[in-house]
Amino acid sequence: MSVFFLSGILLAFPGAILPAWGYHITFEYTTVGNYFLAVSVAILASVKAATFILNRKGIRFTLLAGGALSCAAFLWLAMSSPPAHYGWRIAGMSMVGLGAGVLTSAAFHCITTIYEHDPAATVNLAGMMFGLGCLVTALLIAGTFYVYTVPSILVLLAMIPGLLTGFWARASFPADPWPPEPPWKQVWRDSRSLGAVLFSLILFFQFGNEWSVAGWLSIFLIESIGLSPAASLQMLALYWLALLVGRGAAQWLLPRVSHGKLLMGSAAAAMMGCLLLLATNNRFGAGTGILLVGCGFAMIYPLVVERIGHRFPNYRPGFFNGLFSLAVAAGFFAPWTQGLLADLWQIKAVMLLPLAGSAMVFLLLVLLWIETRLTSA
Repeated sequence: MSVFFLSGILLAFPGAILPAWGYHITFEYTTVGNYFLAVSVAILASVKAATFILNRKGIRFTLLAGGALSCAAFLWLAMSSPPAHYGWRIAGMSMVGLGAGVLTSAAFHCITTIYEHDPAATVNLAGMMFGLGCLVTALLIAGTFYVYTVPSILVLLAMIPGLLTGFWARASFPADPWPPEPPWKQVWRDSRSLGAVLFSLILFFQFGNEWSVAGWLSIFLIESIGLSPAASLQMLALYWLALLVGRGAAQWLLPRVSHGKLLMGSAAAAMMGCLLLLATNNRFGAGTGILLVGCGFAMIYPLVVERIGHRFPNYRPGFFNGLFSLAVAAGFFAPWTQGLLADLWQIKAVMLLPLAGSAMVFLLLVLLWIETRLTSA
């Protein structure tokens, strides 16, 4: 689970570092979007590399390689902070994505057994550790914003994967081989069903929603409401805290509340939060909207994955396994799209994407509920 914690630190980093790099002043929205694109492409590129390393070197070596790469990425970015050319930071962001992809592939391999026992609880626990890493990133940068230079902050971040890599070097791991992929005929047969398509679309839009808010929230609050950079990062930490608390609350709610009602309520809360963020002009309204969005997003993914596991036994929690995992990976391209929209329609446009995505998730959940009822009948 410590791997999910580090993955949270890595993937929350691009959205949290933007004010420290001064992008709330320069208004270079396309450049910001290119940072997220670099991370997304690197995560996709890490799939084959992670499988190759796991097959030949095992879990320990894969974790050590991912941890060392993550540490090197932060040190590289410390040396290439502004005023260095942004191309150097693009390379550093690619290293962040590669490190996160390799680490996450190894982590999902480790949790396969407990996932098969209890999918929703496993995903919730992993999500809570991941959210804790995201929260730590936002709080660390917010707390040191006016205290240390940007390179010093990045060196502090580099210490986290460095320490965890040392911990993994002394830990013991099972020598289990990488599990074989499900037969392509079975994957194709599953993907041709209407339920599989709906599940994939829900995961695509939901991950796009979560990362579009996480990636642009700090810049959005600075420019649309007038918050200071440190205050905007505190609000970003509030978003991650809402997601983290929501994952914990899901454990209590799952056996007590209808899963269908929980999914619908979560999607509706996320839509209301996005509308409030678009309309508000003060910190209280922004905080309320962030809480609604975070709590609304928190429970959708674990519940959807649980349903996937029940209906499609060939689906495993591997990060890039089959149709569903590719949909998850594609969701990370949403913050890049927001950069293009912001260049066309100014900063308010960045909240239009998660609003539209939340509405789409709500519609897809209704269609999934109808499809499930018809299939059962």
